[in-house]
Amino acid sequence: MTRISAFIAGLLFGMGLLLSGMANPTKVLGFLDLAGQWDPSLALVMAGAIGVALLPMAWARQHAVSLLGGAMQLPARRDIDRRLVGGSLIFGIGWGLAGVCPGPALVLLAGGFWQGWLFVAAMLAGMALFNGLEALSKSRQA
Repeated sequence: MTRISAFIAGLLFGMGLLLSGMANPTKVLGFLDLAGQWDPSLALVMAGAIGVALLPMAWARQHAVSLLGGAMQLPARRDIDRRLVGGSLIFGIGWGLAGVCPGPALVLLAGGFWQGWLFVAAMLAGMALFNGLEALSKSRQA
């Protein structure tokens, strides 16, 4: 049941990305172009997503187990540190350069667009680089 619900949630998320235009790099870059011809439509999509998530997140904070019986996994840390800021900057730069973030990249990948394949390959390389640097840092501390 967990895999089926994950598949359905992913399918709905992907359809939402397509319908909202968030899987279209040109539309995303238009939203990020504050100095040029700014397209504010994605701000409405983001505000709508926040509105839809408010009640489920409030429910999740009050329960230790999900509706399907799994453990609720919410972040424990709430502080802003150097790693959070650095990761946010790298994410933002990548989003601004490509006009795509991981969710829409998977939608493009499923659609067979070469840009999706390139983005996902670069994303996986970045994840591998992070894991390697993290392991190196931990081995130096030991």
